[in-house]
Amino acid sequence: MRKRRLGRQGLEVSAIGLGCMGMSQSYGTPDDAESIATIHRAIDLGVTFFDTAEVYGPFVNEELLGRAVKGRRDGVTIATKFGFRIEGGQVVSTDSRPQHVREVAEASLKRLGTDHIDLLYQHRVDRQVPIEEVAGAVADLIRAGKVRYFGLSEAGEATIRRAHAVHPVSALQSEYSLWERNLEPHILPLLRELGIGLVPFCPLGRGFLAGTIQRAEAYPSSDFRHNDPRLRGENFDANMRAAAAVRELAAEKGATPGQIALAWLLHQGEDIVPIPGTKRRSYLEENVASAELALSDEDLERLEHAMSPDRISGARYSERMMSFVDR
Repeated sequence: MRKRRLGRQGLEVSAIGLGCMGMSQSYGTPDDAESIATIHRAIDLGVTFFDTAEVYGPFVNEELLGRAVKGRRDGVTIATKFGFRIEGGQVVSTDSRPQHVREVAEASLKRLGTDHIDLLYQHRVDRQVPIEEVAGAVADLIRAGKVRYFGLSEAGEATIRRAHAVHPVSALQSEYSLWERNLEPHILPLLRELGIGLVPFCPLGRGFLAGTIQRAEAYPSSDFRHNDPRLRGENFDANMRAAAAVRELAAEKGATPGQIALAWLLHQGEDIVPIPGTKRRSYLEENVASAELALSDEDLERLEHAMSPDRISGARYSERMMSFVDR
């Protein structure tokens, strides 16, 4: 698979990465054997970029990834995240105090079975801790050789600028797709001004753009999608109408809707590396194949018009989840 560069500091990864969160939480029942087989298949297909976090599980997703890449660590780039206080398996608050950052990094290194983290993100901005202190703590870890690159997730313009002034930010991980384009007016131009790469999570709209989604009510309460505002009632119907353009173009090109959605993202710039999540080899292979799918300017315009922000119905998160987003 072709490579792309995230930021100006030299972080080079595969054009498509693999989000590992769903292997341990949020979507259905975990299957560690298939998840590990999926990670191995990803490496065989040229995927080098794997995304996890301490909060996924919590903790067990890092352990799973660590087991999967044992013996193959030198060929992969591992990204993980800090930024929450976790008690009894539940997130109780954000926590990016420098001492906590150091503690989390040490714990993540042990769970991953490695001596360094390639990309360490602040998972969510902690409004109680100045971002300069957070960036300084990660910079200390980089100088110590325990971390290679610094990232932020769901951070706003001011936070990105302030952090980058202390230590270069290589990547911003935020939700971005045909389904969610809130980054386009301000964040994307800022990233390009500062030379920061973008890692879109949920590039398939939690399955909506892949055509595999059901109404929220069809999922158990333990499933993240059960509370997704865009999958409820009239929102679901309106969004299905908007996404028809993705399905129609896929049929014309002999592709899947998910491949069209990923190809659209890859066409948005060489500094963008989506991390579609899956725990099954079949979906992984489908996602990886999208890297070779070409879309014309006419195709891109057609998709962007059909799924313009004013045509998407419902908030992307619940009110509580949106409270963690820094804008």
